[in-house]
Formats: sequence, C-alpha cells, structure tokens
Amino acid sequence: MKLFVSSTRVYLNNAMQYYINNIKKQLKDLALLKHERALNAMSEEFQRVFSFLPALFHFHDPKLPGYLNEDMPMGIACYEISETVSTQLHNDFNFIAPLTPVKSDISALYSMGSTCSIGQSVASDLDIWICIENNLSADRKSSLQKKCRLIEQWAKELGVKLTLFVVDVDRFINKHHECLIGENCGSAQHILLLEEFYRSANLLAGKLLLWFAVPSDLTINNTKYPTYEKCVQALIEQNIIIRDEWIDFGSLTGLSAEEYFGASLWQLYKSIDSPFKAVLKTLLLEAYSWIYPENKPIAYEMRSYIQKAEINQGCYLDSYYMLLQRLTHYLVEIEDFSRLELIRTCFYLKVNEQLSVPTSLPSWRRKVLDDLVKQWGWSKEFIAKLDASNTWKIEQVREIHEILLQTMMTGYRNLLNFGRRNNLDSLISPQDLAILTRKLYASFEVLPGKITTLKLNISNNLQEDTLTFIYVKEDRINRSGWYVYKQKPVLNDIIGHQYIEYSKYLVKLVSWCYFNNMIYDSTEFYYHNGEDRDKTKITKFIKDLKAYFPINVPTATEEQLYGPCEIRHLAIILNLENDPTSNLNLEDEFNSNVLNYGENELSLVGSIDLLYRNSWNEIRVLHFNGKLCVLEAIKALLNRMHKDADLPNSMEIFCYSQCLNSQIRQQIKKLMDDCIELRLSSTINNLTQVKPLRIDGASWYLFFERLGVSLHQFENTIDFYGAVSNNKAQGRPLNILDETNELPKEIDSVAYQGVIQFFFEDTDIGFDLYILNEHNQIEIYRNCNGNRENMVKAINDFYVLSDDRFTFTTSSSVNFNLPQFYQITYNNAGEREIYLLN
Repeated sequence: MKLFVSSTRVYLNNAMQYYINNIKKQLKDLALLKHERALNAMSEEFQRVFSFLPALFHFHDPKLPGYLNEDMPMGIACYEISETVSTQLHNDFNFIAPLTPVKSDISALYSMGSTCSIGQSVASDLDIWICIENNLSADRKSSLQKKCRLIEQWAKELGVKLTLFVVDVDRFINKHHECLIGENCGSAQHILLLEEFYRSANLLAGKLLLWFAVPSDLTINNTKYPTYEKCVQALIEQNIIIRDEWIDFGSLTGLSAEEYFGASLWQLYKSIDSPFKAVLKTLLLEAYSWIYPENKPIAYEMRSYIQKAEINQGCYLDSYYMLLQRLTHYLVEIEDFSRLELIRTCFYLKVNEQLSVPTSLPSWRRKVLDDLVKQWGWSKEFIAKLDASNTWKIEQVREIHEILLQTMMTGYRNLLNFGRRNNLDSLISPQDLAILTRKLYASFEVLPGKITTLKLNISNNLQEDTLTFIYVKEDRINRSGWYVYKQKPVLNDIIGHQYIEYSKYLVKLVSWCYFNNMIYDSTEFYYHNGEDRDKTKITKFIKDLKAYFPINVPTATEEQLYGPCEIRHLAIILNLENDPTSNLNLEDEFNSNVLNYGENELSLVGSIDLLYRNSWNEIRVLHFNGKLCVLEAIKALLNRMHKDADLPNSMEIFCYSQCLNSQIRQQIKKLMDDCIELRLSSTINNLTQVKPLRIDGASWYLFFERLGVSLHQFENTIDFYGAVSNNKAQGRPLNILDETNELPKEIDSVAYQGVIQFFFEDTDIGFDLYILNEHNQIEIYRNCNGNRENMVKAINDFYVLSDDRFTFTTSSSVNFNLPQFYQITYNNAGEREIYLLN
C-alpha cells in the first residue's frame, strides 16, 4: 500500500513537473515571438534601445549610457548577454562585457503596454518595468531611479520615448504606491494596473512571472489550496518549482469594483495625449464592470490559454487583439453598434498600418489588420480617409475629437452610475484625485471664455492658406458676432461654405485659430466689419500674438495642478474692436489722462480683452466693452489673483488705437501695475485700501479688500469718506458677509474665485471648518466632530458621484473642478500657518 501511495505521489509530482516545464516553455516561446514582433518594422534607433536595455542594467560602466559614480544596483537574474548585443556594445561604446558573473540586484526587465503587440507602431512609446524584490536600500533604489532618468535621456536623444519604472514586487501585494506624477498612475490604479501588466508583459531579461504557473483552480497533486499564497508555498515546498527562477507580483483576487473610478479618471487623463488608446481602455473598464461581480479580466483568459498550451489563440495572446475581441463581444451584447464602429476606428488608427498605401513587404500587423477590415466590411474609400488622417483639416479633427470626447465621458458616466448602483467607494487618494481632476478640468472643461484646443495629435496639416474674419450684426438668422471662413471674402468663394468657428468676440476667435495651429507665416488674412475692410489691425494683432504667446509650453506640474490657479502669461489688448480714438479731435493736452481725456473727459479705451495662460495651462479670454471697460477688466483680473500669488511671468499691453497709441498703452500699463501691486501686497491690519479713478467724467473707487476687489461710485466726497470710515470702524471690507471678522487672515493668501475651498483648524474638542464658495462667500462651522480624513473623502465622493456635476447641455459633459482642502496649524511661535492637505 505504501509503495502504491509513494508511486502515486511520484507520478503526480512528475505530472506537475511536466506541467511547470511546459509553462516555462510557453512563456519563453511567447517572449521570443513578441521580441521579434517588437523589432519588426521599427526604426533602427528603436531596435537599438530595445536590444541594449538589458545589458545597460546588467552592467554598470562609465562607457555605457546611464553611468553614475554611486553604489548602483546591477545584474539581472538569469541573464546572459548575446553575442550580437555584445558586439554592438563594443562597436558603439568600446565596451567589452566581463566574463566573470555579475551579482543579480535586479530580478527582471519586462516591457508592457502596446510594445510587442499589434498596437505597437513606429510612434509608440516604450514602457519598461525594472523589477526588484525588496532587496534594495532606499539609497540604492534612488540611485537606480537616477540611472533610469539618464537612460531615458539617452533614448530621447535617439528619438525614442522611453519610460522606465522601478517596481517592487510588494507594490501590489502590500498595496503600496508612489505619488501620481508623470506616467506614474499613483493610487488611481492598483490591481487593474497589475492586470494590464500581466496581459501585456513581455520578458526582456530575468525571471518568469509566477502568476502564470499557478494553477487557476489552485489545485496541486489533487489538493486544492484556499489561497493563491498557500498554493505558491506548496509549489515551493514540494520542489515543483525553483523559487529563484520566478518573480511574483501576487494574484488578481484583490481586484475590486471600487478601483474602476480612479482607473477611469486615469484613462481620461491619458486620453489628452493618446485618445485612441484611452477610448479602448476606458471601454474595457466598462466591459469589466458589466459582468460584475464576476471577475474575468483578459489576463485570466491569457493564463488559461498558456496553461492549456494554446498560445496561438488571440493572435498569439496579443494584448491589443484580445482587448478588441473583448470590447466587440461586450458592445454586440448590449447592441451598441455606434461605439463598436468607433472602437474599430480607434483600433485601426492606433495600429497605423495604412492599408491603402501599397507595400512590397507587408508586416504581420498589416496582415492581421487586413483580415479584420474585411470582416468589418469597410470600403476602400473609408480606409483611404482614415489613412489620410495626418492631412486632416480642423473640421475633420474636431469631428473625431467630439466623438472621442463624448465616448470617453459616456464611458466615465456609465462607470459612475455603476458605482452608485453598487454603493461603492473610490480607492483613489484625495491628492491624486485633485491632480487628475485638475488636469481633466484644464483640458476638457468647456467654459465661455476658454480657448478649446484640439489635442488629438492626429494631423500635422491644420494650417490654412486663407482666413477671413467677418462680423455679423444681430438678425433673425445669425447670431451677432464674428465668424471665420477659410475662403477669401469673394461671394462665389464664401457662398455655400460653412464657417469654421464662431465667437462673440474677435480676440477669442483669432486666438482659437492660432492655438489650434491654423495660422502659419504665409496665411493670408481678411477682415470684414460692415464697411470696414482694413485688415491692418488684425494682421498686427496676429503678429503680436505669435511673438508673445508660444503654442507649446511645458506640461503643468503636479505641484502646480494641486495648488491654486495663477495667471502666468497675460496680454492686455486695447481697442481692437472698439477704438474711441478713430473719430477723435486731438487736443493740445497730449499728457492728459487717457481715461478722462480733454475738455469732454472722454475715456479713450473702448474695449479691453484679457488673454492669458494660467498655471494649469488653460488659455482664457475675458472681453470688456464700453466706457467702464477698464474698471470691469481690473476688477475681473484682480479677483483671479489670490494675495499670495506670484506676479505673472510676463505681462504685455497691446494697443491698436488709431491715435495716441503709445500714451494709452503707457498709462494703462502703469495703472495695471499699480493695481496688481495693491492686490498682491499685504495690507496693514487687514484694512481696505482704496484707489480713486476718474473715468469718462465720473469718479470711481477700487476697494482692495481681504478676499477680493470691489468697485464703487459715490455721488460726493461725504459719501466716500463715510464708506471708508464705516469700513475702518467695523474692521471689515465692503460687501462681505459679517463672518469675515471670524475668518483667519491666513486664508486670504490662498482665497480666490472659481473653486470651492475647505479649511480645517483643529480645536480642543474637534475642528473648525471654514468654507469659501466659488464667489468667495463664507460659511463657518465651529467644533465639528468626526474624522477629518473621512470628511475629505466624503466631500470628494459627493462631488464625484453627484448627478449635479453633469451640468452642461450634453449628457457627456462633466465638471471636473473639485474642491481644494487646506489645514490651518500653529508654528512654534504660535502663529497660524496654512498648507494643502495631501
């Protein structure tokens, strides 16, 4: 009997050993195939970077890219440099690989994402995980991070966008994550990120992924284990696997529906630069939520094929191909054929093989794509249109932009509805939530004065040869305002053509054309405003715009997005639309006040446009017209500046007056400088400062108060001094609620309009809560009970999941302007200090 049991155990162990060996073979065969696919049809520079990466981390030598004179982790487990790579390193860097074994501080290098898949194109980024196993000190890990940045820079110089992530195996097991920054998704994704890694990972060097070897039913030698971890332990204890040959990031059993919200926000953010890929991934999240609570991500499907030795399935377990299959099944099941057609279009454009362009050596991607479009029944004309996307004009780009944005927002809203139905919380941290929503707010929010830019990175041919700006008065057919056409102002050219864009104000329309890359050096401009056909002013304005505002600027940092929004580049545009000097009889008093000019005390500023780029990289336009436009513009501008704001990096006055141009520009510049200084300078004892102005024959007063700037006109001096005296006696500014007296003065430094702000101040029995709404109106709650962190999360969840956030006319629009949270503390000197909550 013992002999029978013993022989049975040997048989089972042999069967498991065969199973494990087969898994190893499947994984290695897939790695070789995908490595060949990654190099296929790619540039020489990409091939060079991709092939050199393992060696650059295995060795650390002054001759190689990424060298630092520090205690650097080096050596990749199970890695042996090939003769080909060794020869290339010698030829390129005069480096000879040592024959002695190198210690193994690094467990593995894996590519992830579209690399090695049908979704990889010549324009694709290269994302690589440098996998380590809890064996590095903080200093050595920091050194490895520095080396990664140097190697990324080397790749960038070769024209390859490479992003390297140093990833600890315990990141997912212990739910550890870094702050959201750059390409790091922070707490926005957790197990979903691991799922994407498992389905798209390809081994470049090092250990194999243990998750693929663990039986999906957790059964070994007829024994079923209760958890993934115990099953792994059994594989080790029964000598079925050699533990040092494998790396383990853990199982996907911790995948919860709560994670979908943060992940969908992350994909919305990624859609800013990669819309086609992000649409596919957002819909995948929706498809996963559709089968909830069943947990069957694509990675499970892949593992099943590997364990059954069926790696030829899904185009050899191609992550993008299998993603398309899953989305197709979902959209057909719910009968959403419009979005089905869209995801096919996104997939086609992502692959970027251009089937209408003949080639003598078709790639494997092209063959797969050709079979797909035949199944879809696409016409040659439609394929040719997609292949010409890099030559699309603004109309076509805007059409696909709106479709993609609506699809992304619809998917996002479906996930929010899913969260509400299942009473789910969000797992994303408040800080990461604030950063992501601000990025989305800056990119997607549609506001009256905001310049919407189409950031699809599709076409490089948006420039127009001709732009005609036409003003139309109010009538029963047309809205009053400005229209831009890309035809010359000839009846036969204009008639029958649709205008490109409309705006009530000229500056916003011209700026929209400029920031959407429609204007280049040889673009010809035409101007029609009734009988006025003189294009001199608009040509000069466009020239000034091009010289002052660069289109491409560095991306807003996470620190900037988490902080208050501040004006960075400001152009103050005078008299472009309404010029009182055009019919002016010049008087001898050239040095008189241009806001109260001559005997009739005329204001010589008829229109002001404030065009600015802020610290969140939004571009905004504010238009003011009429005799009081200067006052209205000053008030609006200063109320967008909190008291601790930095001065704008640059401020320029552009004046387009027919007469007295330089005098108007100089006096308005001095007035603006004085007012900005008064707004940003601290006030003595928080008393209101007043600036009197005489404009168009009337006396006006700007009151610089604690939380903003207000505007008043008084009939006589007695009324004015009465108002000032009342203000001083009561110690509070005008037109502010009585609660201001109780508001800590430190809040003034960060208070600004346009966002809801919450301020917490601890007390002996709880905390006080000060709330400023979008208009800086105050609410104060004393001695609140409960946990501050829970309150922050509850407030965020309310704004995230509330139906009131869908405030615009289209159902797909979302308001991403979430509140900001601050903590008031006391330093050693007993003085209040204020800081943003993490």
